[in-house]
Amino acid sequence: MTRIKLQKFPQPVLQSFLAVEDYIKNCGLDIKLIELVKFRVSQINNCAYCLDMHYKVAKHYGEDPQRLYSVSAWRETEYYSEKEQAALRFAENLTLTQNGGLEEEVFEGLKKHFTDDEIVNLTTVVAQINVWNRTTKVFNNVAGSFQLQKYQMAD
Repeated sequence: MTRIKLQKFPQPVLQSFLAVEDYIKNCGLDIKLIELVKFRVSQINNCAYCLDMHYKVAKHYGEDPQRLYSVSAWRETEYYSEKEQAALRFAENLTLTQNGGLEEEVFEGLKKHFTDDEIVNLTTVVAQINVWNRTTKVFNNVAGSFQLQKYQMAD
């Protein structure tokens, strides 16, 4: 059961969150990579609502369901590119901050595949989904209730 409805969110804060989402959708990173990262971070944070949402959005953009349900074991599979692996490693390291911060080797791995601007954008993606995961945990949005047709798609 939902504890707090999204409409209770202070409008200036909600509008700023949505503005960040609009920026992310148009920042130049591949939308499938963005959704893969959002899905993985939502797994780490055990956010069922966001997992449902980003599974549906990623599928809409043509992501293979096998890659989504296997992403928690991405190190053991062969169907993520080196670039995707670098992004996933970065997202995990940045989300699991109790490990002491961003490891230098993780950052150096990113530099092989992303420009500085892309790293800034990827950082924004990871930070933003962590904010949504935590907000959703408090609001207790009902997992499975996300409706793709009500979501503003980037296409």
